[in-house]
Amino acid sequence: MHVPDGFINAPVSAAAGVVAAGAVAVSLRGARKELDERTAPLAGLVAAFIFAVQMLNFPVAAGTSGHLLGGALAAILVGPYTGVLCIAVVLLMQGVLFADGGLTALGVNVSVMGVVTVVVAYALFRGLVLLLPRTRRSAAVAAFVAALVSVPAAAAAFTAIYAIGGTTDVPLGKVLTAMVGVHVLIGIGEAVITMLTVGAVIAVRPDLVYGARGLTAPLKLRVDGELVDAAPAAAPAAVPVAARSPKKLWIGGVVTALVLAGFVSFYASASPDGLEKVAADKGIDAKVQPHAAADSPLADYGVKDVSNARLSGGLAGVIGVGATLAVGTGAFWVVRRRKTSATPLEA
Repeated sequence: MHVPDGFINAPVSAAAGVVAAGAVAVSLRGARKELDERTAPLAGLVAAFIFAVQMLNFPVAAGTSGHLLGGALAAILVGPYTGVLCIAVVLLMQGVLFADGGLTALGVNVSVMGVVTVVVAYALFRGLVLLLPRTRRSAAVAAFVAALVSVPAAAAAFTAIYAIGGTTDVPLGKVLTAMVGVHVLIGIGEAVITMLTVGAVIAVRPDLVYGARGLTAPLKLRVDGELVDAAPAAAPAAVPVAARSPKKLWIGGVVTALVLAGFVSFYASASPDGLEKVAADKGIDAKVQPHAAADSPLADYGVKDVSNARLSGGLAGVIGVGATLAVGTGAFWVVRRRKTSATPLEA
């Protein structure tokens, strides 16, 4: 759902940029409370993983594909404020290096793909985990539902922005119906990916999943034939778990992202994604503008002057994962360091 330059007029694009900048500023402050010495590098990994999985377009209907948006996944794994920052980093790298998503439309993309998906998904996720049994399975189910709803919500948000600042005269009802309809299907794929990823991380390191903290039901003991809550473990007993290094998870995640972007992405669907298909069918793309980074050596997810398509795409994917990992990890470490250096009042 990367909005290119020319879909939305300049004033509305600028206003969306202000909204996105404000959301990022708020998220930078909020992320200080979510990040610690263990989760800061994992936040960079989440951004890199989302970049990789977004290269894996999957078919959803005849001539249409979809890809992960990632807002729900990021919010559940590392927190809503950090989640917004993860998506912003991904969109920035895609726009600057790969000419994917317009630069003047960056504010629109951050607002729609980052802020809307994170807010909707995390609010729904937290509401569900409060209603469902406090188990890891419930967290996976909540992740599925939250991710599913977040995608058509983002499609509806784009339609609202288009209604205010669209550069073409297309009936709003047709745009809304087409956008929400196809993105419900894309949302199913998003939900499956999010549920499987969250479930996999919870299975090995539930303590590192921000949205799953405190979800495990208390241990029960049978006393005189009745089940009662076990006494909480003493604080020192919890130290070894909290002190466990996330190094193995980090390495496994990086390897997975590199394999997905460098190899599996070659087999992704070549069909246009939901927004591209709707834009072409309804005429929204009539005034689309050339991308400012169209001459980038990595434009369109290929390496310039590398003729072999498999090698070109694979190298571009690996470079993208590495660049996103480096920029994301660096940014989150800076946020973390600002937290540790802040006064108690500021923190």
